[in-house]
Amino acid sequence: MSQADKLFVEMCRDILDNGTDTRGEKVRPHWEDGTPAYTIKQFGVVNRYDLRKEFPALTLRRTALKSAMDEILWIWQRKSNRIADLKPHIWDEWADENGTIGKAYGYQMGVKHKYREGLFDQTDRVLFDLKNNPFSRRIVTSIYNHADLHEMNLYPCAWSVTFNVTEERGENRLTLNAVLTQRSQDVLAANNWNVCQYAILLMMLAQVSDMIPGQLLHCIADAHIYDRHVPYVEELIARPMYPAPKVSLNPEVTDFYAFTTEDLIVENYEFGPQIENIPIAV
Repeated sequence: MSQADKLFVEMCRDILDNGTDTRGEKVRPHWEDGTPAYTIKQFGVVNRYDLRKEFPALTLRRTALKSAMDEILWIWQRKSNRIADLKPHIWDEWADENGTIGKAYGYQMGVKHKYREGLFDQTDRVLFDLKNNPFSRRIVTSIYNHADLHEMNLYPCAWSVTFNVTEERGENRLTLNAVLTQRSQDVLAANNWNVCQYAILLMMLAQVSDMIPGQLLHCIADAHIYDRHVPYVEELIARPMYPAPKVSLNPEVTDFYAFTTEDLIVENYEFGPQIENIPIAV
């Protein structure tokens, strides 16, 4: 079975059995019909995925890996906030009259900041440090910029990544690890999507830095299952599990800005049926 499946089932079961309920509380999200979208939530969920052992894609249902990669490229490579620059339509609900999501996500990654070594945006700063100072404990990105929150159509959910390089025994290359910090997550709609896209990001950054992709630690402050999602989750976590797929990148790519979704190679991905028409709270 996939280790990602096992962690997902354990997380969902813990939320459903031991989580707290927001019904009756004042909540911001709502359903399309205007009804408040309540959740069962668990505080401080931490999952660890080791990319040296397997790629963390769910097999309980299919995760659209190339679409997930396209969104991470939209944020980290294209540094865009325009929904027209993104193939999946996942941000359409939050677009303004100009077709942007405001000063969020890719916009923040593209802002240049002054460092001792010069001007860098956050992506280029990570690439610079991995090349020139890989053992730095300061390779951190953050897109939760309080000065710009009022101009964001949705506050960032996955908002910070901390990279950490280790020299493992018996390896002739360094290993790149990452901590993804998330303030909030819709577990059914987004959990494995986020896990997979940041696993792919870790793989891309490791490849262009001549490193081995290692561990991804995913920390979620508020991991929740929406009230209308409970039946879907109960059915999903009762499904059979399959071995994890083999996921790799085109080894010819050595420039982070040259990656496209065509460079993602997915093999032997067996999965259960997709869940159709999941309602999304906004």
